[in-house]
Amino acid sequence: MIADGDRVAVGVSGGKDSLTLLCALAELSRYYPKKFTVTAVTLDMGFHADWSGVKRLCDELDVEYIVKQTQIKDVIFDIRRESNPCSLCAKMRRGSLNDAVKEAGCNRVALGHHMDDAIETFFLSLFYEGRLNCFSPVTYLSRSDLYQIRPMIYAEERLIRGAVKNNSLPVVSNPCPADGETKREDMKRLIKTLEGGMQKGLKTRLFTAIRQGLPDWKTGG
Repeated sequence: MIADGDRVAVGVSGGKDSLTLLCALAELSRYYPKKFTVTAVTLDMGFHADWSGVKRLCDELDVEYIVKQTQIKDVIFDIRRESNPCSLCAKMRRGSLNDAVKEAGCNRVALGHHMDDAIETFFLSLFYEGRLNCFSPVTYLSRSDLYQIRPMIYAEERLIRGAVKNNSLPVVSNPCPADGETKREDMKRLIKTLEGGMQKGLKTRLFTAIRQGLPDWKTGG
């Protein structure tokens, strides 16, 4: 995922996943044999979130911190008044983040997706699109000439929660009106219900199926 001389931008939303990834890559950069630098990039969606805790963390990690102001909240909720905002929001965030990463002079953008995210995405694609699909650990973005990487893809969400608690990371609460009321949350609840019943080890088996059955995972994107 990371080559010698890379400049890796971590997309930092302020949530538990991105903060854990930021700390992990910052620490890894100190001893990893392939030398690389880390920059933290945050998109301010327009909800007036407080990023001071993230800024202090970046100072402690000796990582450059960039906050890019956007009007994503205004466009989606005030102008378009989207009834199902998540899809458009994701597209706008990806585009804005990639632009900010390029402006920062980085060639790789690291996202905090983990094993549970991959399984939920697989279910979303199966149930709502009728196809077997999931994001890849490494993807080349030809339009932006960036590599998108997901270093925590093999980590379970429960381990990330533990890392946040043990290290007292400054998680920023999500002010989005749609938070907790998404199709992804529905998938999370469904998987939890299945795993908690007679299907112990279900997540491990599903992740193995994704890893072995989807071509992009074998080719690295």
